[in-house]
Amino acid sequence: MEIDDRKIKILHAIINDYIFTGEPVGSRTIAKKYDLGVSSATIRNEMADLEDMGYIEQLHTSSGRKPSDKGYRLYVDKLMKIKQLPKEEEIMIKEYLINAALFEVDKIVKQASALLSELTKLTCIVKSPSVKKSCVKALQLLGIDKNSVLMVLVTDSGLIKNNIIKVEKVPSASQLLVLSNVLNDKLKDLSVEEINLAVISNLKKYAQGYDELFNSILSALYETLIHSDIADIHMEGTTNIFNYPEYNDISKAREFLSLIYNKDTMTSLLNVRDDISIKIGEENFIKEAKDCSFISAVYRLGDRPLGTIGLIGPTRIDYSRVTSIMLEVITELNMLLKNGLED
Repeated sequence: MEIDDRKIKILHAIINDYIFTGEPVGSRTIAKKYDLGVSSATIRNEMADLEDMGYIEQLHTSSGRKPSDKGYRLYVDKLMKIKQLPKEEEIMIKEYLINAALFEVDKIVKQASALLSELTKLTCIVKSPSVKKSCVKALQLLGIDKNSVLMVLVTDSGLIKNNIIKVEKVPSASQLLVLSNVLNDKLKDLSVEEINLAVISNLKKYAQGYDELFNSILSALYETLIHSDIADIHMEGTTNIFNYPEYNDISKAREFLSLIYNKDTMTSLLNVRDDISIKIGEENFIKEAKDCSFISAVYRLGDRPLGTIGLIGPTRIDYSRVTSIMLEVITELNMLLKNGLED
């Protein structure tokens, strides 16, 4: 059975109504609220066809209909129009991110996630960049006290990691500067996999007399880069789901909270490569997320993907508005990262 223009208009009306009310929709409601030029009886017959085709579903015999995952997918792919954000929201996004924090990528992304959560009233989840796949951009050694040296590592993806190294005696400030310069000269643009025995052997020639500190630096460097490769998941707006009446049900709310606090599951949902992705219900291939939609985008440094940022909520979210907000934020975020980290 083909889905004709009239069925599409009725489906569009059902989806719009359900997104904003959360209540199953009947033919009489559609006839009263939407000027479709057909009778309630005609709408009822068309709704029966739409149900047979799998675009809408009926929870109970006497209830109205709600969109199915298939119905939402048709809406997102064919019917949804990306809304133009109000000027004040566009300005808010630009100013909020510009004031984020010294172009440290993890701080900027966390600020972006807080902004997304606030504007969409959904839960925002972020996967930070992998440091293991990053290269050393800069490394600095600073004496803190007579037995402690601070190692500041900056990667080319903008992450800043600090390690405190304990030694018997801290070299002078000038000696630490010399050692910092050597390390920068020999390690710059190398990833952890590229810092091999040959590189270490070459470094040792320039670090004679500082063996204890040098070995501690290498140990801290490996520890930082390797352990930072574990996916860092950050969340904002975890209680926003309670804005939706259907999650007033304690068991359903508990299921949602269990889902978002499962790090492996969230890592799996964030494992996307598209610039923007909309997964609806069972398209997520995760049982616990069958009643959720997940809108995600990859943030980049130029052409290089750094991580993923996503919004999760019920399948009846306002796809048009949420998508437009995501596109605006990710565009600004990518521009800031490019301009800030390539300066």
